[in-house]
Amino acid sequence: MRAHLAITLAFLPVLVLSGCGQAPGGSVSYEAVNDAAPGENRERYDGHPVSPVHQVAAEPVSTFAVDVDTGAYANVRRMLLGGRTVPAEAVRTEEMINYFRYDYPLPDDPFVPFSVTTDLATTPWNPGTRLLRIGLRGYDVARSQRPPANLVFMVDVSGSMQDADKLPLVKQALSMLADALRPDDSISIVTYAGFVETLVEGSHDPAEIKAALDGLAASGSTAGGPALERAYDTARAHFIPGGINRIVMATDGDFNVGLSDRESLEEMVRRNREDGVTLTTLGFGQGNYNDAMMEAVADLGNGNHAYIDSAMEARKVLDEELSSTLFTIARDVKVQVEFNPALVSQYRLIGYENRGLAEQDFADDRVDAGEIGAGHQVTALYEIVPAGEAGWLAPRRYAANRAPVVPAGDGGEIATVRLRYKLPEETRSRLIEKPVASALLAEASMPRRDMAFAVAVAAFGQKLRGDRRLGDFGYADIARLAGSQNDYWRQEFVQLARLAGHDADPWLR
Repeated sequence: MRAHLAITLAFLPVLVLSGCGQAPGGSVSYEAVNDAAPGENRERYDGHPVSPVHQVAAEPVSTFAVDVDTGAYANVRRMLLGGRTVPAEAVRTEEMINYFRYDYPLPDDPFVPFSVTTDLATTPWNPGTRLLRIGLRGYDVARSQRPPANLVFMVDVSGSMQDADKLPLVKQALSMLADALRPDDSISIVTYAGFVETLVEGSHDPAEIKAALDGLAASGSTAGGPALERAYDTARAHFIPGGINRIVMATDGDFNVGLSDRESLEEMVRRNREDGVTLTTLGFGQGNYNDAMMEAVADLGNGNHAYIDSAMEARKVLDEELSSTLFTIARDVKVQVEFNPALVSQYRLIGYENRGLAEQDFADDRVDAGEIGAGHQVTALYEIVPAGEAGWLAPRRYAANRAPVVPAGDGGEIATVRLRYKLPEETRSRLIEKPVASALLAEASMPRRDMAFAVAVAAFGQKLRGDRRLGDFGYADIARLAGSQNDYWRQEFVQLARLAGHDADPWLR
């Protein structure tokens, strides 16, 4: 096992879930306190309440934007391996699930950028419900076949970046990315502390790029807003029509000069994304990490957000998954599920709390949504109550408030899954529809193999979030459900589940 998986019993922490205050509009503003002395830890997260239960008779349609970010998983891993508290608000369950790859088939239609898979299983923590999994897989693009890239490395060199897990790791990570580039790729480097400086502009020489990175040092305040403006100007100056045009922001997110409030930064990103320049954010460090800002601007910038906690994670994101990180194959991807009240009475979506859309937003091409890169996968899990089973919500007392009896002839499908997406060069969305056959209800069994692992990760995220609907399903159950794994990253997950529950469950000691 690799070095950062060498977990000893003496190291195992107590996992504490912290509370938070409710902010206007249903979101939760949170400032982490963790284990540091008062005032030392200023990590910032945006939390949302766990997704509610819905009655199919009243709300048959669920709509959300896809999410391919993975930052929450790596950040939670950092906290657990460091013996720190994991705030519930730092956990985005869909990012935990989507950190891993699953056995979804490659798309078989060259004109459709991804495949759609659905399957059903009984719920390990609730015998009265079922789990519906929806899986998307984008087509793969070899590094030699992707379009040329115009990349602007926007690097935070302020004083807050001097720790070993910040600027030194940034330099290592971006050097890996430089090594993976092609001769027709154009690289610029914009740095910022108390002022903004362009160190490299439009270079095709990896040696020049790595030399500039190697000379970086941390000091001063953080002029993030002016730097982002410079980065967009630089990206436009070297724009490659039909190519990849992207800013890669590497920072702890602690902006304090210029446009330092998140709303102003988001407005800047919103204005600039229409020019075809996307934004990837790479988060580093701890103590003052601004996850809320990093995730929000990446989403608005039609990019993705990752947290880099080790050289191995840097290699995974910026080398092994380079095409997924850089090359967008579908834009504004939305998922909509319509449930059949003849067969499903209640449902809840696990995760995606900050990705929900109104039903009418699904067909509105003006509404921004998530992007899918080459080789990306997206997984969503719904916990559903079959008609006739006791659900989370009690029956209504008055007849007029009860769901109408649905004719048995409507029972051929439990749901219809719809997807809307735009090809990168198009402005009008395309539609995919996939019915979910009712036979899956009768055939449902306990999750196995790939499905079991996805369910285990979902339960892990929800357990960290304090989801009461998991009942007494604990970390030991999660580790058992995940099972024995051959993949390194999956093995690491099992170790994390055991670590998180060590003090709560004797089976894990």
